[in-house]
Amino acid sequence: MIKKILIANRGEIAVRVMRSSREMGIKTVAVYSEADRTSKHVSYADEAYFIGPAPSSQSYLVIDNIIDAAKKSGADAIHPGYGFLSENAEFAERCEKEGIIFIGPKASSIRAMGDKITARIAMIKAGVPVVPGTKEQTTTEAEALKIAKKIGFPIMVKATAGGGGKGMRLVQKSEDLWEAICAAKSEARSSFGNDAVYMEKYIESPHHIEFQVLGDKHGNVIHLCERECSIQRRHQKLIEETPSPLMTDKMRKAMGQVAIKAAKSVKYEGAGTIEFLADNNRNFYFLEMNTRLQVEHAITEMVLGLDLVKEQIKVANGEKLKIKQKDVLQRGHSIECRICAEDPTNNFMPSPGLIKHITEPNGLGVRVDSYIYDGYEIPIHYDPMVSKIIVWASTREYAIERMKRVLYEYKLVGIKNNIGFLRGIMKDETFKSGKYDTHFIEKNMDKLMEPIKVSKKMTEDVAIIAAYIDYVLNLEENKTVSLGAENQAMNKWKDFGKKKGLLRI
Repeated sequence: MIKKILIANRGEIAVRVMRSSREMGIKTVAVYSEADRTSKHVSYADEAYFIGPAPSSQSYLVIDNIIDAAKKSGADAIHPGYGFLSENAEFAERCEKEGIIFIGPKASSIRAMGDKITARIAMIKAGVPVVPGTKEQTTTEAEALKIAKKIGFPIMVKATAGGGGKGMRLVQKSEDLWEAICAAKSEARSSFGNDAVYMEKYIESPHHIEFQVLGDKHGNVIHLCERECSIQRRHQKLIEETPSPLMTDKMRKAMGQVAIKAAKSVKYEGAGTIEFLADNNRNFYFLEMNTRLQVEHAITEMVLGLDLVKEQIKVANGEKLKIKQKDVLQRGHSIECRICAEDPTNNFMPSPGLIKHITEPNGLGVRVDSYIYDGYEIPIHYDPMVSKIIVWASTREYAIERMKRVLYEYKLVGIKNNIGFLRGIMKDETFKSGKYDTHFIEKNMDKLMEPIKVSKKMTEDVAIIAAYIDYVLNLEENKTVSLGAENQAMNKWKDFGKKKGLLRI
């Protein structure tokens, strides 16, 4: 039985895994880079070990450093979280070689499904519907153009490894193809250490729907229903919900059976996700498999009353699944919003910095997975997501209203963030109707940005009012000053607000 787990990750997911481990009476070990010395996951764990400089390529992606920390701490298992080494077959093999339990699938399953090209081939052999595309990585410009013309534009260029929207490019015409391939390869190399890419037909008006699967070491596999993940920006998910507004009982049954078939074809163990693209006619195609826990796993937990991390640990311990497919029943509706340190008014550029104040929401049906706190400085080296807000309610309508309230309560001072942008989505009639696809943000950007522009104008108004009060209170002194005194006073108050983190203009 597992007694001590090293979490080979950082931030929010590290804290989340530690919480479930602690409830099971299992001790936890944190690892941290130079930039993460003050991160919450370091202080929350029972033990913590330094593993290198800030860049992930010199810390969280260095297998030797992770294994060394596990040996020093006496950890008998490693949970990889998501990102970093979570879908690295070499890492899973190394754990097995060192006699450390890898809380995840076998290396063979990671190789079969972690590489998108290999996964496509495996799914075709298993009779699973896939999006038309290549069966091998793209290497030369001439070859790429030839294949692209056969598939037909528009085309998606995708990295064979990793996920999270990295290494992906949409190409509308042939003259842009090679540049997109080179850009995708560069990003994939930087993010995953693997620059292989492939091409597939782009589905118009696509819905991104994924099915959570869970398998044990005894050949049992079940699905835990779907998650709707179509609210995306630059192929990065922002909001997820379950059940999917597109879903019908018939469609859920069909997609669930395909998801189980896909997982069984690679003898999958643990928690994983089968991702699909679906069109408005509810035709669906296998997209890829994520051989790890997903960022959005929490909404599945909320509607099913399960703890997926605990299930992962039980499977790693060799236990049989106690849940049968007939026992899987969604109750109510759950929505997740990803809170990111980024500036919506500046093309969503990352906005690391010092958190001067944070007020997290709470109340009935509210969950916050986070790692930040007052006085914490968000490093520039990693993903800008700082927390996740998850709500549950009896219906989708109530869940949206609850999320509106929660986003109103969430206060994050000192860094630019996307909370206002998320509020705009919750208020949007198209989103509320459930009739949206992966182009939703692209189509509605101007409308979604309007509340943020209004908020920015309000901060300008506050500065003007403060300047006027200052001017009136010092009227005698200001009589001797030029007519620009009001503007000078306003600029003074603006500067004061910026320094205090009260105004972000």
